[in-house]
Amino acid sequence: MGLDYKKLIPNRNLRLKILELTSFIPDKIMIELQYWIKTGRRLNLKVPKRFTEKLQWYKLYYKDPIMVQCSDKYMVREYVKKKSLENILNEIYGVYDRAEDINFDILPNKFVLKRTNGGGGNDIIICKDKSKFDIDNAIKKMKKWTKQRNKGGGREWVYYETQPRIIVEKFIEAENDDLIDYKFFCFYGVPCYLYVINERKLGDKANLGIFDLKYNQLPYFRDDEERMFNPPSKPSNFEQMIKVASILSEEFPHVRVDLYNVKSRIIFGELTFFDGSGYHSYEPDEFDFILGEKFKLPA
Repeated sequence: MGLDYKKLIPNRNLRLKILELTSFIPDKIMIELQYWIKTGRRLNLKVPKRFTEKLQWYKLYYKDPIMVQCSDKYMVREYVKKKSLENILNEIYGVYDRAEDINFDILPNKFVLKRTNGGGGNDIIICKDKSKFDIDNAIKKMKKWTKQRNKGGGREWVYYETQPRIIVEKFIEAENDDLIDYKFFCFYGVPCYLYVINERKLGDKANLGIFDLKYNQLPYFRDDEERMFNPPSKPSNFEQMIKVASILSEEFPHVRVDLYNVKSRIIFGELTFFDGSGYHSYEPDEFDFILGEKFKLPA
């Protein structure tokens, strides 16, 4: 188990400032240091066995330019269209270089704002009622988004190769206001396992279960999320979701394909190449090796 750095430095802005000040440190050294701090383990890059170790190798040594396109929440839409899956794309209301350019008057009552090259709950703003929405505060936050991203975080190079923008998306109305995530772990077009995540609150933990492709929940969990004990029912078109994940992942040694499924309609979420930046642990630990065995690193 690694250090609980969030308790040690609870202020997120301070953590980001520290990462910014350490951006001069070479990627390999920084990744080895972060892996040790966050997992309590030394990183093996020469003969990686764990999935989390292979993700660090992936960051350092595999740099296909298409990964940059597919990590951007706006540019990835063209990739999805190229795969003849335009029907699964969520509606968008616009993409902007500056927060000040967004005309909130013409937006519907509900919408979602996202940073195009960001990830996680800190890069998204959800508006469920425009009459109560603090526009000034949202603009203040989005101005920070559109600053060029440096080498902070987990040294995930795909996110700082493009200029940050803001995409405005349709709010997805989910049953019981619980939008369920289905995150498929795929390797050269072969989905193997998936996370199912529900009861998510921005900036907080969610319920996470790990499933096989028959939708059986497995006895494994991520140590940084709440354990799922009452999984949602298997979607009626689950096999079609597997097919979509296969098509979208066929060009990559590994990618996580994130989908939603609302009233039997599959909706694309995003493509993620570095799950949790590879700085998490599984309980029991063996799942890190099971998933790692599926990840065949390219020469």
